[in-house]
Amino acid sequence: MNPQLPLDVSLPARATFEEFVVGDNGQVVQALQRLAGGEDHAGQLFLSGPSASGKSHLLMAAVSRAAERGLTAAYLPFTELLDLDPGLLEGLAGHALLAFDDVHLLAGHAAWETALFHLFNEAREREARLLFSARTGPATLEIALPDLRSRLAWGESYALQPLDDAGREALLLKQAQQRGLQMQPQAAAWMVTHCSRDPRRLLELLARLDEASLASRRPLTIPFVREQLGAAE
Repeated sequence: MNPQLPLDVSLPARATFEEFVVGDNGQVVQALQRLAGGEDHAGQLFLSGPSASGKSHLLMAAVSRAAERGLTAAYLPFTELLDLDPGLLEGLAGHALLAFDDVHLLAGHAAWETALFHLFNEAREREARLLFSARTGPATLEIALPDLRSRLAWGESYALQPLDDAGREALLLKQAQQRGLQMQPQAAAWMVTHCSRDPRRLLELLARLDEASLASRRPLTIPFVREQLGAAE
């Protein structure tokens, strides 16, 4: 367990700013880097975007960067926390940076909304840096507690922009390199054009190709990718 995390939530080694395909999100990445590096004093930032847009990656990257700078930081994904006792948020206000992922999931969970509200207030008093993510912006969150909803709207808010085709191809090539795969750029372009433009789906297909490439010891070329996936994908 990462000593910077009070909960049993581990961070993938590749969840860094360097591994993020920026696309049109350069401004938000720079803002996160400043905040995680301690340059923005007592800052707050809210990320919104659909599933697989990179929100979780960026929050984890910020926590990792803060830890590298010697700051106490915690990544808190509500996808994993909602079944637990909201009391686990107590005592976290002393962290220099707190990153709350998928805040929209709090809707309908009054005890969690209240717990986050109290932690928010205490953390702000201690000048902690606060990061939040959700599928929608803070103004449209379906959170019942008005005071929490208003506080989430403080600070900067960014809507992550989807990757264009060049960004999707870059994502495939970067992930293939991380897996130790030889992938031709033309093969990545073929996948984006013929298989899917959804980043999560593309990475699922790449995982299938990884297994097939390992079994056959063949690089990822257009003929091989077409053979394994087919244009029907």
